[in-house]
Amino acid sequence: MKKFLLLVIFLSSLVLPQSKIFIYMDLNQTDHLKAYGITFNALSKGLKADWLLNYRGGSFMIDYSEKVAVECRIEGVAFDLLSAGDASSIYSEVQAENNNMDVVRLEKAPKIAVYVPPGFKPWDDAVTLALDYAKVPYDKIWNDEVLRGDLSKYDWLHLHHEDFTGQYGKFYAGFSNAQWYIDQQLSYENGAKKNGFRKVSEMMLAVSKNIKGFVASGGFLFAMCSATDSYDISLAAEGVDICAEMYDGDPADPDAQKKLDFSKSLAFENFKLETNPYVYEYSDIDIQPAEVGSQENDYFTLFDFSAKYDPVPTMLTQNHVNVVKGFMGQTTMFRKNLIKKSVIILGERPGMDQVKYLHGNFGRGTFTFYGGHDPEDYQHAVGNPPSELSLHKNSPGYRLILNNVLFPAATKKKLKT
Repeated sequence: MKKFLLLVIFLSSLVLPQSKIFIYMDLNQTDHLKAYGITFNALSKGLKADWLLNYRGGSFMIDYSEKVAVECRIEGVAFDLLSAGDASSIYSEVQAENNNMDVVRLEKAPKIAVYVPPGFKPWDDAVTLALDYAKVPYDKIWNDEVLRGDLSKYDWLHLHHEDFTGQYGKFYAGFSNAQWYIDQQLSYENGAKKNGFRKVSEMMLAVSKNIKGFVASGGFLFAMCSATDSYDISLAAEGVDICAEMYDGDPADPDAQKKLDFSKSLAFENFKLETNPYVYEYSDIDIQPAEVGSQENDYFTLFDFSAKYDPVPTMLTQNHVNVVKGFMGQTTMFRKNLIKKSVIILGERPGMDQVKYLHGNFGRGTFTFYGGHDPEDYQHAVGNPPSELSLHKNSPGYRLILNNVLFPAATKKKLKT
């Protein structure tokens, strides 16, 4: 009996290292969101993983580890344990020339930073909800850290519901007497003074330029909601006062529109500023609710890219469906004719001038903008409770967020093809 047990242990030591944990990501997956966390944390443990693009919804193949298998069971993530032969058959199918699929090796879990203010609330940021639910570790940073150069410590940066123009989200008309708005303005003004800036808008421009430098140096930037257009507007308005008196103490430059420099922005050009300080909007980049129409008809379609020749947009659009329900935000969608020609459109409402999801390159890095605030809260209001992701564990909209979290782990060679 003892010899038999020793033989089993010996054979297991030969077989298990050759086997794979196969996490399928099609409609059969029980928890798509936590599957990303499983894969991310496997990379953090030094395990090898592959992303099977366009195979069963963008599945993951991970070197066998009993700890990973146990983690899958605990977290409710469906998987199969494959022999070396079965795994080889899948790899052969995925890499066949006649299939729009490919294998991308995931090498190292990226170091993640999320740009969030002091007093941050859970409803402020869908990405932190996704990261927390998937158990992906991240650091919170704010203006002080960005201005002192701490972005160099990170591979991936997320921006969400912040205003990079110095206009406090243009909430003045509706919330100027609210205590949270008063506290927010005071916090920003104290931060600007502490960092040696005369105005909040000047501090936010410096923050924007530091983030741009992070991207140029090879960083991955992912932005949602108002951080998308307000960020680009901040860059284009360098040296131009676009803030009304209630925001910075003096009137905006009446010729501000003419002085915008679109060569400095990342994604948008030729946009027109909304100069009325009482209007809850920055520019005409954003698609208005009346243009979106009814919630029942608000869906966007993901583009189908060539996995073998366009691996990056393919990674960013991996999903178990190709039509995703829309959702609102301070910035809901982007006007197509204001997007630079060099930018790749990842998702849009077909036949309309409404883009939900885009991606581009700058320097050695990339940026991805995703319109809307929370994929599972159609019209989120200030102070609303956060979405409970255990009720949305198969959310296609949240999957797009987590695609962005994982794609920096891909091999640099593959990203350049």
